[in-house]
Amino acid sequence: MECRVNKPYPTIMVERENIEYAKILLEDYSGVTGEDTAIHQYIYQHFDKFNIDKSFSDTLKQIAMVEMKHLELLGETIKLLGLDPKFKFIDKPCYKITYWNSSFVNYNTNIKEMLMSDIEIEKEAIENYKYHISIINDKYIKNLLFRIIEDEEKHIECFNYLLSKTY
Repeated sequence: MECRVNKPYPTIMVERENIEYAKILLEDYSGVTGEDTAIHQYIYQHFDKFNIDKSFSDTLKQIAMVEMKHLELLGETIKLLGLDPKFKFIDKPCYKITYWNSSFVNYNTNIKEMLMSDIEIEKEAIENYKYHISIINDKYIKNLLFRIIEDEEKHIECFNYLLSKTY
């Protein structure tokens, strides 16, 4: 099952440096529901500890690899905006810097609950991207975020398919 939209990503560009936009994108990059968390969660889940068939494991790995591409694209954008793309974000309730850590990963081993968590993290990521599109006034960044959303929606389809096959 293909878990990536078959179309190219936009060229990574920004209209101008903008540290505030970079700070916003840090949430998508390495926030609780960001790309870095998704990568770690899906790689953890793809290991054969669940005694699941190979196609299940391969699908999770494929999705993680797409998320790695998103992480790279966001990191390059953050850098162009003038900020070092460290794995951190601004924790909004208290406006403090929080570094990414493995506690963001859902380590659930119940397959059905695991997939439901994956669907939820994708939905939250999409909502964050849509919100960020609404507050960022840079056509290049908006194009990138719209394109990433397309992959995230495809990931939900893949997870729903796996959920329908839950053993």
